[in-house]
Amino acid sequence: MNTVFTRLYSDYIMPSRLGKYEDFVGRALDAGYRHTSLRSFQAALRRGQSLGEKIILHRHDIDSDIRTTRKLFEIEKKYNIKSSYYFRISTLDFDLMREIEAFGSEASYHYEEIATFAKRNHIKDPAEIQKRLPAIRDEFLVNFKRVEERLGKKMTTVASHGDFANRRLKLSNTAILNDQELRERCGIECESYDPALLGSFDVYMADHRPPPQYRYPHSLFDAIGRYNKICFLTHPGNWETNWIENTKNNFFRVYEGLKW
Repeated sequence: MNTVFTRLYSDYIMPSRLGKYEDFVGRALDAGYRHTSLRSFQAALRRGQSLGEKIILHRHDIDSDIRTTRKLFEIEKKYNIKSSYYFRISTLDFDLMREIEAFGSEASYHYEEIATFAKRNHIKDPAEIQKRLPAIRDEFLVNFKRVEERLGKKMTTVASHGDFANRRLKLSNTAILNDQELRERCGIECESYDPALLGSFDVYMADHRPPPQYRYPHSLFDAIGRYNKICFLTHPGNWETNWIENTKNNFFRVYEGLKW
């Protein structure tokens, strides 16, 4: 029951936390941190350049809720900070993505082809998914190229989405990119969960713990000053409730589970 209440609170009752996000951005800037996208961070590493002693690599996974995504983007424009936004096939908004790119931040692909393939083909055996990886990789390539073409911008980084199907299969979508040839064909220089990338930071923080904790493993404000290099993952739906969007997503999640 506690889990059900937590979900209801998060989806329908939770007050907006966008003020806390803006406060975090302001405090980080005052403390001397530079916010960067994954693409810019990776490019600096490739050139052997330093982005400074204090860095926040900020990544937004757009699982849902374009309305709150835009609000987060407006806060970042206000403070002139840059970050990465990764959009699923179901959340692609090319007008917003182009605005993000024009501002100097990064818009790219939040991929989930293993989960999609498993649900569509009613496969619940991870060994069977492993056998079908060549077909799944072909599907990823087609989707990646279509998004890139519509966006009109070369995408050099991507981020794996974590679906309920991945949790049941105990198989991450990142398995798709355990293939250097595919990465080269796509021009992908970095995946957001690459061990070499995450190893470049003092701490990796994410916002998908339930209230009242919200973040893992530390409070945002405790991390400022405690760590110099922070990798921070956020999801717009965890910062403001959107009744219509959340209801639609909850019903679709139940439908997908029953159909699978």
